[in-house]
Amino acid sequence: MLDPEGSVEHQPSSSFPKVFLIPLAMLLAVAALLLLAFSATRQKEPDFYTFKVVNIRGKLVSLEKYRGSVSLVVNVASECGYTDSHYKALQQLQRDLGPYHFNVLAFPCNQFGQQEPDTNKEIESFARKTYGASFPMFSKIAVSGAGAIPAFKYLIDSTGEEPTWNFWKYLVDPYGKVVKAWDSTVSVEEIRPYVTELVRKIILKKKDEL
Repeated sequence: MLDPEGSVEHQPSSSFPKVFLIPLAMLLAVAALLLLAFSATRQKEPDFYTFKVVNIRGKLVSLEKYRGSVSLVVNVASECGYTDSHYKALQQLQRDLGPYHFNVLAFPCNQFGQQEPDTNKEIESFARKTYGASFPMFSKIAVSGAGAIPAFKYLIDSTGEEPTWNFWKYLVDPYGKVVKAWDSTVSVEEIRPYVTELVRKIILKKKDEL
């Protein structure tokens, strides 16, 4: 185009900013996607309560229902030398501290000495009738080795402690993180102070929120 004096009018080039704007927009889009992916990964980071398990009646249930309370996870057996002392103490602990702030979560297991040979129905009947067990019980499972259920693999990975016998005990806090693990030789009474302290913190927090 000619200006009034007949010279060529020079238009500012619009290609220069576009060359830079397109890559910049792409970089911003990639950065936003990476941020979203990172946030999703953090949100989906597993804890004990994110797992699903089968209860002793054969129903698939989410451990999410126990979030907000303290859990003592135990692999139980009906014919072990530790059976009588542990079942009595576990039920007493459940009676004293549960079920609103605390629960024993019992997982029957037949891996050690074949000391849990019965069916789920027979196991539940034995625990309820013999010890008045009122705590939640789950289907018979493997708790160690390649066949261990994901929930127990999480407990093992979190503590570095893998069950080698019946009545191993894992203490899980209200947020699903594993606090501590104890083997069969440690009595429930020795563990009680750890459980009581976590329950006390829940109660104090709820009072503060009122």
